[in-house]
Amino acid sequence: MRVLVTGASGFIGGRLCPVLVEEGHDVRAMTRHPEEYRGEGTAVRGDVHDPDSLADALEGVEVAYYLVHSLDDPRFADRDAEAARTFAKAAADAGTRRIVYLGGLGNDSDDLSEHLRSRREVESLLGGSGVPVTTLRAGIVVGHGGISWEMTRQLVEHLPAMIAPRWVRTRCQPIAVADVVRYLVGVLDVPETEGRPFDIGGSEVLEYVEMMRRVAAIEGRRVPVVPVPLLTPGLSSRWLALVTDVDVQTGRSLIDSMANEVVVRDDSIRSLVPFTPVDFDTAVLTALGERAKARRGGDRG
Repeated sequence: MRVLVTGASGFIGGRLCPVLVEEGHDVRAMTRHPEEYRGEGTAVRGDVHDPDSLADALEGVEVAYYLVHSLDDPRFADRDAEAARTFAKAAADAGTRRIVYLGGLGNDSDDLSEHLRSRREVESLLGGSGVPVTTLRAGIVVGHGGISWEMTRQLVEHLPAMIAPRWVRTRCQPIAVADVVRYLVGVLDVPETEGRPFDIGGSEVLEYVEMMRRVAAIEGRRVPVVPVPLLTPGLSSRWLALVTDVDVQTGRSLIDSMANEVVVRDDSIRSLVPFTPVDFDTAVLTALGERAKARRGGDRG
């Protein structure tokens, strides 16, 4: 099957392309700079904000993976909506049979953050031109290089004590990046997944504070938690920028979303793409191992 992966050099796309190639698919890796692409698949130029670039990228493509977003832009919701409309029309014009989108968990009945509302809007807009969309909704994805995971790891490693606003008591259902990729690949062979959203998560539901304590324990650290219930999202995002490498805009978007529970409410994907997701500690150990390997590679370079 010929598939297109947008964001092919990103956190998810860079892991997805090799698995798709290994499964025997004809993979087109879409990037704005194909001459710099070193990953698996055939590099093709494309930009979701440039409709003229998408016709060639989507030519002959049966399934397109949509893995792009603009969280670091103050106008991310508008930009992501515009990009989704552009891509949906281009996919329909090209005769693409399906779009697979990685969205965000969250209960629609909640007062969702702008970030999570944007993910829902993109989900809807991608289907606006008639191409069936399979959406996999995930919360925190644990893996080296993932923004939410790196924020968690760096907070644990850089702080002698954890300042704890209200959001540290919010529940989430983190998932290993390898399991996200297994779901993304798995839905290709299951016609019943076309045109439907699915919740995906790991095997445990945890509060954010418990996640950080577990990471600290694995790393042999002890991080006391100091409650500060009045710490605002704005102050939290600036504080994050001081102690992590997450920029203020991205940090604000993530902090706002931490007020919303992101847990699996419909696990029907488990019967369609059956496997047992790894537990949180295993996901963390794998992510830390990936980071150590990447650092050793950098040292050799």
